[in-house]
Amino acid sequence: MCGIAGFVGFRHLEGDAILATALRMGEAIRHRGPDHAGVWRDDAMQVALVHRRLSILDLSPAGHQPMVSASGRFVIVFNGEIYNHLELRQTLDSRFRGNESQSASAWRGHSDTETLLTGIDSWGLEETLKRSVGMFALAIWDRKERSLTLARDRMGEKPLYYGWQRGVFLFGSEIKAIKAHPAFAGEVDRGAIALQMRHSYIPAPYSIYHGIRKLPPGHCIKITTWDESAQNAPHPYWSFPQAVECSRYDPFTGTDTEAVDTLDGLMRSAVAQQMAADVPLGAFLSGGIDSSTIVALMQSQSSRPVKTFTIGFKEAGYDEAVHAKAVAQHLGTEHTELYLSPQLAMNVIPRLPTLYDEPFSDSSQIPTYLVSEMARRHVTVSLSGDAGDELFGGYNRYHMTRGVWDKIEKVPRLFRRVASTGLTSLPPERWDQISRWIPGATKYANFGNKIHKGASVLMSQSLDELYLNFISHWSDPASLVINWIEHPTQITAPPLHLSGKIEQMMALDSVSYLPDDILCKVDRAAMGASLETRVPMLDHRVVEFAWRIPLEMKIRHGQGKWILRQVLNKYVPKELIERPKIGFGVPIGGWLRGPLRDWAESLLDESRLRNEGFFYPAPIRKKWDEHLSGQNNWQYHLWDVLMFQAWLEANHS
Repeated sequence: MCGIAGFVGFRHLEGDAILATALRMGEAIRHRGPDHAGVWRDDAMQVALVHRRLSILDLSPAGHQPMVSASGRFVIVFNGEIYNHLELRQTLDSRFRGNESQSASAWRGHSDTETLLTGIDSWGLEETLKRSVGMFALAIWDRKERSLTLARDRMGEKPLYYGWQRGVFLFGSEIKAIKAHPAFAGEVDRGAIALQMRHSYIPAPYSIYHGIRKLPPGHCIKITTWDESAQNAPHPYWSFPQAVECSRYDPFTGTDTEAVDTLDGLMRSAVAQQMAADVPLGAFLSGGIDSSTIVALMQSQSSRPVKTFTIGFKEAGYDEAVHAKAVAQHLGTEHTELYLSPQLAMNVIPRLPTLYDEPFSDSSQIPTYLVSEMARRHVTVSLSGDAGDELFGGYNRYHMTRGVWDKIEKVPRLFRRVASTGLTSLPPERWDQISRWIPGATKYANFGNKIHKGASVLMSQSLDELYLNFISHWSDPASLVINWIEHPTQITAPPLHLSGKIEQMMALDSVSYLPDDILCKVDRAAMGASLETRVPMLDHRVVEFAWRIPLEMKIRHGQGKWILRQVLNKYVPKELIERPKIGFGVPIGGWLRGPLRDWAESLLDESRLRNEGFFYPAPIRKKWDEHLSGQNNWQYHLWDVLMFQAWLEANHS
């Protein structure tokens, strides 16, 4: 795993300042690659490529970047792993058999970067990416065409930002690398603030800054005209919507048993490929379905105990560490756990604005960083169980949607408004107490919060609005953000419409929430600790198969991830797994009333909000007062504002 950056155009720079700027951009993302720094430049073309290396495969200097192709035409900086690169080498060797200059004996090392370059020389970039299985962000300079191409992996595991600033084209794995260039302007985009208030993250292609964009997953962008006014648009080399569409015409028609065996085989293969490393490797283990499946498949293919890592909480309703320990003991892993205290969390909070570079308010960012930091003391690579919910119907909102819309759309809005008001008249904590007397309610963790969330969706006028209400924190950013403009996203202007309600929600989550929240959270937290993470369920062959199987193999008898549970049951007893879904959350609501109260009060001060000019103070102060009194639990809404405020203080004070 590594970090990349670069620029085209030497405006504002000359002489030694060119190299110094490139090195400074690399140093800004040193945490992504502490093992080696490299710069390639062409002063005549005004190009500089920067690489920071975390050595995973081929630890020798032969794996250093930037790397020039054997033909001398292409120069690459690459962040990621190509898991099938040895198979690609065999294909290339057979293609060039008889041409000694390009045969296996001509390989300089055994890095996947060199394999990519040779493939690009032979097949071209897009064909090479289509043949590749992996996660990556890369930049290729074509010395013949004098063009720069950026590309990102299919599902968005690795980040890549780019854009024009004051006549210079900049790119980097993280915004902090771009900010290190003197051309960076840094104008805050208020539309992006509105998106963060709604979603807790800023969806691609937007970033917090005007002119700096995220490259969408599965896309390339090629820059050939070095003029800021040129309209270069990203284009897909692989399309998730197209993969979903293709699944309609090639559905899986086998039996339940055949489907389970097929998924087991695909995931075993993905896990085996992703266990390849020349450094110590382990896995995150929460004790839930997804991470337990990954660890079980790892242990079944390992001759030694897999190293596993878990974060626990002392607060009731949040701790899954005891379940993770039981799974670890059954599988025989080498298990390490850390119980998270408010003090440990507070120690992380000052780091969040620089870890994420832009406002990001999924509060599970805190335990994610701490478990990554803990894992890094033992391993350099950790596998993760992310994406199971999106692929196999795991989120509670999917289950709640089945039948809900058909029922509520028939109820007059006035009655729905009365019901919504009644449900929210009691704070979530009181609903938690009442749940003990409601049949079936105890199977839901954090029942009170779910009641409040459900009340908010009663006012929906369409399925799309229902989904937007489910996933929104601040449902009306216009009431909060001054001079608000909310940009269109893949959720408000979805790339595909499916006939099934649940499939539509799963697809939208896969193109927005998954890459822009879940994968962003994991990447920044892990790379902040110089830890590489890998997500086997995002092997595109697993993704494509998940969309070929019918919904009944994902959600059955009101329970999600049916097929994934059947795979896991081959390795772990059912009784160790079957329990209410908790999720990787933190008790941030209680902490804001307790140890984090003074910190939050400072950031939410009314005069401070007014002077900064981004928010209307009144709605924020109202929710803060209600939260402190216990009248309502506004932890998510407040955390959105607090993370923006903390980011603003760290980056623009």
